[in-house]
Amino acid sequence: MTKGTGRRPEVNLDSGVEDVTLSILEWLGEQGVHAMIRVDAERMRDGQPAWTFAASGGPLDGGMRADGASVAECMGRALLRLREAGLAVPF
Repeated sequence: MTKGTGRRPEVNLDSGVEDVTLSILEWLGEQGVHAMIRVDAERMRDGQPAWTFAASGGPLDGGMRADGASVAECMGRALLRLREAGLAVPF
């Protein structure tokens, strides 16, 4: 994953992050972070980013959310935000 030059960071969609999503969620739980990923069928039908990652608690100062059109995009954005919040996610 790389930082973009604009307002939104660019996400590497070929990183394979979707393959380790459950491991990431488990690791976050071990850190005391409440986390989930979900897909919204209505947003998918409407052509909107249907995948959402949400997390709160533990070492996070408040909650966070990341959306994407695919699991890879959603989790890529989530990992960027988690790392910006100071969580060194080992995946």
